[in-house]
Amino acid sequence: MDKFNWKFTIRFNMLILKIAGLWPKGNEVYKFNRYTIYSIFALNLFINGHNFFQAANILFVYTDLTALTAIIFVTVTDLLASVKVYYFVSNIGILKKLMVTLDGQLFQPRTLEQRSLVQPGLDSWKFTYVAFCVPVITTLILWAVFPIMDGSFREYRLPFSAWYPYNTKVSPLYELTYVYQIVSIWFLALTNVNMDTLIAALMMYVGTQCDILSDDVRNLGSRGVMEFNTKLLNCIDHHRNILSFAGNCNKFFDKIALGQFFTSSLSLALAMFQLTVVEPLSSEFYSLLFYVFSMTVQISLYCWFGNEVEIKVCFKIIVTAN
Repeated sequence: MDKFNWKFTIRFNMLILKIAGLWPKGNEVYKFNRYTIYSIFALNLFINGHNFFQAANILFVYTDLTALTAIIFVTVTDLLASVKVYYFVSNIGILKKLMVTLDGQLFQPRTLEQRSLVQPGLDSWKFTYVAFCVPVITTLILWAVFPIMDGSFREYRLPFSAWYPYNTKVSPLYELTYVYQIVSIWFLALTNVNMDTLIAALMMYVGTQCDILSDDVRNLGSRGVMEFNTKLLNCIDHHRNILSFAGNCNKFFDKIALGQFFTSSLSLALAMFQLTVVEPLSSEFYSLLFYVFSMTVQISLYCWFGNEVEIKVCFKIIVTAN
């Protein structure tokens, strides 16, 4: 039977991370090469640079509650993206080792039935990925066009309130800054989405390994007593490796998950307040509405897939063994 390719399901996810500078070639980590130089340039220009100019503007509008809220609810999420990128890059060695472990023979489904058994988990992740991307991309499009739709571009309004060390209300500086903000927010948001969905994929992989182990335990005696001991030892070894894999997953994203829950809750509260002060049914109103939906799905990623792991580890294997 052909080797099962666990990475095939997340291939587009890996591609986006590679374009963003967060996925060195193959199983390698960052080295002194052209890709590392590209990563440093892209991440600092489009994520850290954008966040700096937005955060600096807080010093000029902190006395205006409405303007301050409009800046903070996006800035908090964007600043978290910088923190997530830092931990992602710092722990890239752990992530690449997880990918190597996943491709190991011990983690392979051994029968066609086991391949069918893990497919619902893979399909669930793919559905969630699409469900997350749709409101995020819709929000990004609305953010990009609402100054044009409401005519405020004639007053040189940018999609995001930010401070720059030059006058943005003259051409061509306004147009260049407008394009920079759009490129930056797309780069930042898609990077953020694919980091979150990759973490969800890791939790999904833990769950599918529990499915495989449960099936192995159910069929311990299917080939007679002679092979029982060998298959039992394989199950024990598989279980230990699943626990090790899950533990390394926790090391990789525990701080990311903590920061995500805190900032998402804060951003949701501020975005809901902002919905009460913008013009109803305007493009800005709809962009906020989709932003709220996106943040809700983002938190749900961790809750849903984390809960699936808890159910399968704490319940399914125990019931199967009994």
